[in-house]
Amino acid sequence: MILALEMFRSLPRTVAGRAVGARVPGLLSGFAAPLRLVTLDAPVVQRPGWARLRTRLSGICGSDLGMLSGRTSLYFSAVVSLPFVPGHEVVADLVEDCEDLPAGTRVVVDPVLTCAARGIEPCADCARGATNRCSRITVGDVSAGLQTGFCHDTGGGWGQQLTAHRSQLHPVPGGLTDEQALLVEPVACAVHTALRAGVSAGDRVLVSGAGAVGLFATLALRRLTPAAEIVVVAKHQHQRDLALALGASDVVAPGEALRRVRRSTGAFQLRPELSSPYLLGGVDVAVDAVGSRRSLETALHATRAGGRVVLSGMPAAADLSAAWFRELDVVGSYASAQTEPGGRSAFDLALDLVGDPALAAVAAGVAAYPLHRWREALDHAHSTGRLGTVKVAFDPRRTQ
Repeated sequence: MILALEMFRSLPRTVAGRAVGARVPGLLSGFAAPLRLVTLDAPVVQRPGWARLRTRLSGICGSDLGMLSGRTSLYFSAVVSLPFVPGHEVVADLVEDCEDLPAGTRVVVDPVLTCAARGIEPCADCARGATNRCSRITVGDVSAGLQTGFCHDTGGGWGQQLTAHRSQLHPVPGGLTDEQALLVEPVACAVHTALRAGVSAGDRVLVSGAGAVGLFATLALRRLTPAAEIVVVAKHQHQRDLALALGASDVVAPGEALRRVRRSTGAFQLRPELSSPYLLGGVDVAVDAVGSRRSLETALHATRAGGRVVLSGMPAAADLSAAWFRELDVVGSYASAQTEPGGRSAFDLALDLVGDPALAAVAAGVAAYPLHRWREALDHAHSTGRLGTVKVAFDPRRTQ
């Protein structure tokens, strides 16, 4: 038997979370959370290429918080299978041999459940390495689930054990701590975002948001693209400091973003009636790293005509008039691919980046909780900006 946190279907709790969760985050770790601490049978591996893992650390992601608060779009209800154990940012040990990896190997998990994991012939996207675009995520040997941590059959990192396919596993170099390894999956997503941004030499880039997504995107943009200037929008002082350490040219408060861009690009600022100001002119590329209405609006309103806006945070509803009027290229950036531009896996690139000294402070500041303190952990995750934390995680090995 294993201990795990399980998300279950509860319409009343989902409605309550959607109605008041954004204003009273504490409700999402109280009665309104469709989450429970349970004892489950240990997973059994019955498919070739699969193995059991014992979780060391598993992060709490913004998408997890959105799911628990009911803010995630119902669009995704068709690609999950309840009840499930959350946790897609996972550092774990192999319980048994898995093809060429011996038992005891420390691994990080690429959570995307591709055709290979599902035991079926590769779809066109999987065949060319764009595994994050797999079109078979509801069929095959595994129940519906876009990722580990959203699938009933696989388990997730918010449990003591889970299962994964060999195609998902990346051995962790011995020189990395567990906390550094925990950052590999979100940094891999940031790598994908940076490469999706299509930055050209000399481009000015705006990153709207300085939580984990925005900070890691800043690092990836600086290390992997020829961006000339990267301006980051941040609310808190510790976010400002980290953004500068990770490669930002400048950091501004949310209310100052358009003014800063206007000053550096020579754009004109317009103030429409009963609406937010926007620029004629602006940055070449903007990354929405939050997914809130305000952050997406900032990205759209600060980008020049013909520029590109990358949706890195799971997006909320927003006025898309700027995208139409200024002919913006609006592109999504979901998870990461096994073959990125240049031919390498996003996870391989991320494993290189997490050893960067600039990320040392982030890794050292990981706040880890045992599973039975899940309410406290979620409260902390909802308040990371204010409390000066970048990443909160569960350590299912801990009892205190």
